[in-house]
Amino acid sequence: MSAEIICVGTELLLGDILNSNSQFLAKQLAGLGIPHYFQTVVGDNPDRIKQVVAIAVERSAQILIFTGGLGPTPDDLTHETLAACFGVEMVQRPDILEGLIQKYASRGRPMALSNRKQASIPAGAEILPNPLGTAPGIIWQPRPNLTILTFPGVPKEMYRMWQETAVPYLKAQGWGQDIIYSRMLKFWGVSESVLAEKVAPLLDLTNPTVAPYALNGEVRLRVSARASNETAAQAAIAPVQQQIQVIAGFDYFGYDQDTLASVVGELLLQQGQTLAVAESCTGGSIGSLLTAISGSSRYFLGGVIAYDNSVKIGLLDVNSADLAREGAVSDIVAQQMALGVRAKLGATWGLSVTGIAGPGGGSETKPVGLVYIGLAGPNREVESFEFRLSAFQERDLIRHYSAESALDCLRRKMLRIA
Repeated sequence: MSAEIICVGTELLLGDILNSNSQFLAKQLAGLGIPHYFQTVVGDNPDRIKQVVAIAVERSAQILIFTGGLGPTPDDLTHETLAACFGVEMVQRPDILEGLIQKYASRGRPMALSNRKQASIPAGAEILPNPLGTAPGIIWQPRPNLTILTFPGVPKEMYRMWQETAVPYLKAQGWGQDIIYSRMLKFWGVSESVLAEKVAPLLDLTNPTVAPYALNGEVRLRVSARASNETAAQAAIAPVQQQIQVIAGFDYFGYDQDTLASVVGELLLQQGQTLAVAESCTGGSIGSLLTAISGSSRYFLGGVIAYDNSVKIGLLDVNSADLAREGAVSDIVAQQMALGVRAKLGATWGLSVTGIAGPGGGSETKPVGLVYIGLAGPNREVESFEFRLSAFQERDLIRHYSAESALDCLRRKMLRIA
């Protein structure tokens, strides 16, 4: 007993259009507590659409949700193919046709003859109205315990039709009595495999469930609970989340909408402290992450993009002899950059990054991906951290990981001394 999402369109298979409809529908189904285990993308081909339908029905899916293939062109074949699957005729509905004529008239545009095709739906199906576009969908029960809903591929049309008609219909049919609520826990500084090993017993839970993900250095654990309402689901998730936080320690930094920048900002606010940054290889990325947060001016004073060595010396008071001896990418330069920006801007904390983002500029002793992060805190104490990020290979990923890791170094330091 489940729903399946079937997206029709050769343009989706070719990658010409991002398939955001399936993501939207997946979240909506979870919010209604409707289980959904499969999604399919199929081209505008009747035979392959029939195969997809047959497989979904064989898997005992009770709800098939289609998007795409409802337009007026010859390759828009969803309704015709569904009618053929279940052995019924296509019927032209005068009310749909009249609605199409009125829509075109209201827009001051003539209706092409090809649009008449959109007025035909499988016999026995009900209209799923489309208030924004010309292509209506259908709600159809071609056999017992099987409901088919079809939507156009245009996202804004599909969203409106889903909310206004499909959701009330599904609830009236007894679906949506429970919800599936998820909380995304976030971690930095630990790999997906290591974290999964630490929480391995929790991955076998059935309600709530726990599943790991990884994205550009950040690791996530999705904790999902089925319950009658959000409050009950949150209550079920809370002890599991607490257990995970204890296991993960400082590697855990937040959940859902939290970011390393927002968490650092909250810590600075709580402690009445301020931050200044000095960036070389990240070129302003740390400042961008911080200033993306509304109200960050309360704790973020500003930064210096010290790309050239003359800027490091002239603005940040980096020692020229140390720079010549150790090079710009070194722990001592990172420390001096942090001390310098802290002093120049009068901040509680100074945070710096210097490194080799590539693709050129590396050497045998200092390869692409070598990054030093400097951190200067109250009372002028200073330290540095070395990262070797060559595994990320791409320049943008190295810059991203460097900026996030710098914020994480500050977060961990503040938590340890709090």
